[in-house]
Amino acid sequence: MEFFNNIWVALSTPNVNLLTLLLIPTSLVEHFLSLNIFMSILNISTSPYKKTIYVIVMSIVGLLSLQFIPNPFNTIFNYIVMIGLIVVLFKCSFFKAFVSTISSVLVFGIAGFLVTNPYLYILNINSNDLNTIPIYKLGYLMIMYIIIALIILFLKYKYHKIILTDDLDKKTKSIIIINFVFGIIILLIQSFSFFYYTNDFPIILSFITFISILGYLLFSIYSLTKIINLSLTTKKLETSEEYNNTLRILHDNVRGFKHDFDNIVTTIGGYIRTNDMEGLKQYYLQLEDDCQRVNNLYILNPEVVNNDGIYNLIMKKYHEAEEKNIKVNISFLLDLSTLNMKIYEFARILGILLDNAIEASSECEEKVINLTFRNDSKNSRQLIIVENTYNNKDVDTQKIFEKGVSGKENHTGLGLWEVNKLLNKNKNITLFTTKNEKYFTQQLEIYNN
Repeated sequence: MEFFNNIWVALSTPNVNLLTLLLIPTSLVEHFLSLNIFMSILNISTSPYKKTIYVIVMSIVGLLSLQFIPNPFNTIFNYIVMIGLIVVLFKCSFFKAFVSTISSVLVFGIAGFLVTNPYLYILNINSNDLNTIPIYKLGYLMIMYIIIALIILFLKYKYHKIILTDDLDKKTKSIIIINFVFGIIILLIQSFSFFYYTNDFPIILSFITFISILGYLLFSIYSLTKIINLSLTTKKLETSEEYNNTLRILHDNVRGFKHDFDNIVTTIGGYIRTNDMEGLKQYYLQLEDDCQRVNNLYILNPEVVNNDGIYNLIMKKYHEAEEKNIKVNISFLLDLSTLNMKIYEFARILGILLDNAIEASSECEEKVINLTFRNDSKNSRQLIIVENTYNNKDVDTQKIFEKGVSGKENHTGLGLWEVNKLLNKNKNITLFTTKNEKYFTQQLEIYNN
């Protein structure tokens, strides 16, 4: 009986040491909820192992910063670490990590506004009692965590279609970031007011504040959903317009073949009757070029190149090459939805490699670019091979990645240097550069994580 009495006394009287111990399990719960907040809103999927790492690391960081860094700088430090950890652990962009962190802050802030004042009023205690007496603190945290769990369920099932991608244009990203920043500013103003006037803060005003902020959050999420969907729809329309243009060109080529079919067959028959094999070979090579062009246009459609951004990039570079009379051969056997790197970084690397290939081959007598996308399941990797004809046979395949080094006149030499920086950021990506008498080759290898 005395044992239980001692436990009750420890819980019901000011006890800083016990509160410090209780911070360990509550910190784990808090960061687990935080994880689920941004995973529910941002549609991030990952392994249980990474989830566990996130919760443990953030809990340790939170406890250490509380001991060694004064308020409010410890909170700011925690948020910076949180953004960095999300970027590194879940392979997200800074944009996604920032929105993830702000989402978590807003949800916890709303729950705090809902719980704190009514809790103090009902138990007839002040903020000092709440922060020093374990039983009050535990009850407060339990209620707040339940409310946060309910908010997570609501967001998960009501707004589960929100998908933030790095394909969003800068204007849309700016709107999202500004919206969340304003939300944080409002939350901070209310927090300071509430902190300094806790005992004089009427319950009704606390309730109105909660409803206002909750309404702001829900309306913001609804608006952002519409903005994101509009942005993605705009991109799809751009892709469709590009594809329609491709179909028009393909249709014209097929019509041309149909119209000239009799003439083609007759010409081939003439070479055969006269046994002019050399002439037939030359004619076939010329005919093959037209057939390859039709084949390229057949391959270049959004169902094969199943990423709108990459599709538009390849189409743009393909048309640039055509304008310079460069023959482009394309083989596309890769599902871009399974790409094992950030699509934004992939687009930057591919764009630079294609720009270099177009420029180098355009200076040659024989203008050729061979572009290959394929899976290499045997070696657990994805391959993108850019092969082009070139004139500068003395080019150093090692030095071209250095800053300021370029094999072209009046060029800064920053393209491949930027590629090298991106390669160094990703441990599962390598780029092999080789050359022979005819082709200069860049082979990008993306290994499974």
